[in-house]
Amino acid sequence: MKHILVPVGSTENASNTLQYAIDFAAKFDAKVFVFRAYNFQTKAGTIINIDSIIERETNLYMRSVVNSVNRKNVEIKLISAKGSVLDTIDSIDNELGIDLIIVGPKSNSIKDEVFLGRTTGSIVKRTEIPVLIIPNGYVYQPVKSILTAFKSGIINKRKTLKPLQAFASTFDAAVNLLLVKTPNHTDEDLVLNSDLETLKTTLTVTESATTYQGVLSNMKLMNPDLLCVFRRKRGFFKKLWEKNVILKEEFYCNVPLLILRGKL
Repeated sequence: MKHILVPVGSTENASNTLQYAIDFAAKFDAKVFVFRAYNFQTKAGTIINIDSIIERETNLYMRSVVNSVNRKNVEIKLISAKGSVLDTIDSIDNELGIDLIIVGPKSNSIKDEVFLGRTTGSIVKRTEIPVLIIPNGYVYQPVKSILTAFKSGIINKRKTLKPLQAFASTFDAAVNLLLVKTPNHTDEDLVLNSDLETLKTTLTVTESATTYQGVLSNMKLMNPDLLCVFRRKRGFFKKLWEKNVILKEEFYCNVPLLILRGKL
């Protein structure tokens, strides 16, 4: 966990998310890359140097966000790029190798009913990089208890669990597994991947119509510092992955949410 990417949007929560990322990076001795993409459709008659103006304003905005936080001797780099957020993230990852994206739930939306905004939602939906979503106003604290929810113990790629392994090791955190048996489960789904078995502090097996409902039933009971789920085509957010914007009435999490890429 050495390179952490922090996309910053145009909200008051940008400073809070960056401060969390810095506090988190200090624990892992990691570098933080503050990132903002910009785009502008040039029209006839537009002044020639509009791109350079927008780039300068973008960098000034990122510097203002960085200057508003306690850097704690963490190395911070600024990255601004013209183009889409997702394409730029892919380019940054190819060049630097990003271990984790830390982002707020909504970068630009001011609507109170929105939990996951369009930009963050699209990042979660499309990126192969693990994503840690920090609730608005959430203050960093060491992770002592991780609730890891899934409906199948099958994990095809060993590197999928690397972030969870890093969290557990660095914070000496308890990893409480929640295996949700849904109506279409198979016997193979109930067998834990060997790396999950190694990580396990406790295992709770419950039955529910969906993984999501199983999580809702156990969140208050287990009271974790971090919720970890897998992004699968038929997993935790089975329906929510179909769109980028997620309303609070559909899903809400008041602790950091770690999303790992699971079985396709």
